[in-house]
Amino acid sequence: MILLEFSISPLGAGESVSAEVARAVHIVASSGLPYPTHAMGTLIEGDWDAVMAVVKQCFEAIATDNNRVTCALKLDYRKGHQGRIQRKVQSVDEKVKALQSGGDAG
Repeated sequence: MILLEFSISPLGAGESVSAEVARAVHIVASSGLPYPTHAMGTLIEGDWDAVMAVVKQCFEAIATDNNRVTCALKLDYRKGHQGRIQRKVQSVDEKVKALQSGGDAG
């Protein structure tokens, strides 16, 4: 399963691109793939074809009305594992709590 974090926005569209980003996030939400959106991008989880298809749809939607688009991708593949969006964060949170309690994060 793949975790793919990406950000996409038009260049030359002015200081605020939230309307364009909202179009992309709407595409992600409509895909049915699990995702959270944060201040600097969106993380989606699925198989290779599914996550890449979503990025392609987002790109095509933004490129329709803009002459220049920037997109950054970062992906993590781990065979046989699903639900990592939540589990990875939970694992780190548990280790932070252990360190805050004076324990070992290991």
